[in-house]
Amino acid sequence: MIEVEVKARAPPDLEQRILALGASPLAVETHRDIYLNGLPCDRDFARTDEALRIRIKEQGAFLTYKGPKLDSLSKSRQEITVQVDDPSAAEALLSSLGFVRSMEVRKVRRKYRLGDLVIALDQVEGLGSFVEVEVMALPADWEGRRQEVLDLLSRLGAEEHIRASYLELMLQRKS
Repeated sequence: MIEVEVKARAPPDLEQRILALGASPLAVETHRDIYLNGLPCDRDFARTDEALRIRIKEQGAFLTYKGPKLDSLSKSRQEITVQVDDPSAAEALLSSLGFVRSMEVRKVRRKYRLGDLVIALDQVEGLGSFVEVEVMALPADWEGRRQEVLDLLSRLGAEEHIRASYLELMLQRKS
């Protein structure tokens, strides 16, 4: 499956706009994302445009691999996620394989559903407010689904699209 996702800076009053379109509130989640890099084992994810993350939230912990982005308009990419029972053990295992912790990103996410689209209103520690719209798509359908996501962001007034991940934005901010 392809995760079709577009992120933008959140304009003022975005939550009211989301609800006015008929979106249903899903959850409020606190995320602690631990990003790992394979630089010591010759797999620099900054260079290959990949990501390896352990996400810890109230509902559990998840290990996610994200492949390179598929286009220049969105953050659409292959995504593989597995649940892990012990995030510390998962990080220790990956560390034993040569992966190193590169950054930790913390955010509060308010999620909404509009049809099969998921809207996430994120407050990212140190970065500010963002909106992400995503949907999972079959490889043959991802470009059409991307247009649906872009159209929804336009209707929400979120025109300042950002292709960089929160990790990339944090690293840019540090340098």
